[in-house]
Formats: sequence, C-alpha cells, structure tokens
Amino acid sequence: MKAGGAVEGGEVTKVPGGNRVIAIIDLILRIMAIFGTLASAVAMGTTDETLPFITQFIRFKAQYDDIPTFRVFVIVNATVCGYLVLSLAISTFHILRSRAAKTRAVLIFLDSIMLAAVTAVASAAAAIVYLAHNGNASANWSAICQQFQNFCERISGSLIGSFGAALIFILLIILSAIALCRL
Repeated sequence: MKAGGAVEGGEVTKVPGGNRVIAIIDLILRIMAIFGTLASAVAMGTTDETLPFITQFIRFKAQYDDIPTFRVFVIVNATVCGYLVLSLAISTFHILRSRAAKTRAVLIFLDSIMLAAVTAVASAAAAIVYLAHNGNASANWSAICQQFQNFCERISGSLIGSFGAALIFILLIILSAIALCRL
C-alpha cells in the first residue's frame, strides 16, 4: 500500500464487516422489492372500470383479466414477490455468516432469473399500456384511456413497482457479486 492509504495494482482493501454491511443493504433492498412487486400485482389485479352506455342495462367494462398480458403480469409479479419473501431467510443468513459464498452464488443465479421474468412482463405490459393510451392508427386500434381513465391510471401505476423491482434486482446482483469478490 502506498502512503496515504492508496491502493496499488487493483488490490481490494477489505473493510472489517464490509460483507455484513452489504448483507444488510441486500436485506433492505429485498424488502423494498417485495413491496414493489406486491403493489404491482395488487394494483393490476384489482383494476376494473365500468362505464354506462345509453341505458343502464348496457355497460362497457374494462378489466385487467381481459388482456392476457396483464394476467401474466399479475402472476409473475406475485411469483417474484413470493421468491423475495423466501429469499429473506438467505439474506438474513448472510448477515450472520458474511463469508458464505455458495448461497451468494445461488442468489445471483436466482435473482438473475427473477430479473429476467419481471423485466419481460413489465415490458410487455408497458407495450399494452402504451397502446391503451395512444392506440395505433395504422391498425385501426383506438386509445381506450380517453374513456377508461381510472383503469389506465391504475395499470400505468402498476408498472412503476415492477420496473422498480427490476432496478432493485440489478442492484442486488451487483451487491452479491461484490460480496463474492471480497471473500
């Protein structure tokens, strides 16, 4: 080490308890992702709006389960939320045993799968939400958000939690990789 504490040649300085700090941050991020995916699944899964037409007997109704992409969105977000709840045990284990390498590697693998799943469904749902807001003139699809404003607000809002969870998964993977490198 050079004078003043500089690091020479790419050496990694080991901070005492550094992996424990990473494990605590990991636990906090997992809890945040649980709330994001749960909120997304609940917001999308409870979205519906009914509009009256000329008479009270004829009504137009928009529900999330009318669109298969939204059904898959709810299922995947609920599954990812369940995974995150189960992964809290391993994350807590890492606080107690900050030098555990195998379980960190397993978490990186599983977190990568969950990142792919939540990104895929959030992106697919975002495409449908875009069509709901803007329509597609060349395909003669009209925008429905002018009529179903509450429906569109809720489905748009549900995307926030999913994309937030995807961002958190990226951070979790990076944190786990850093912790593995420090062992």
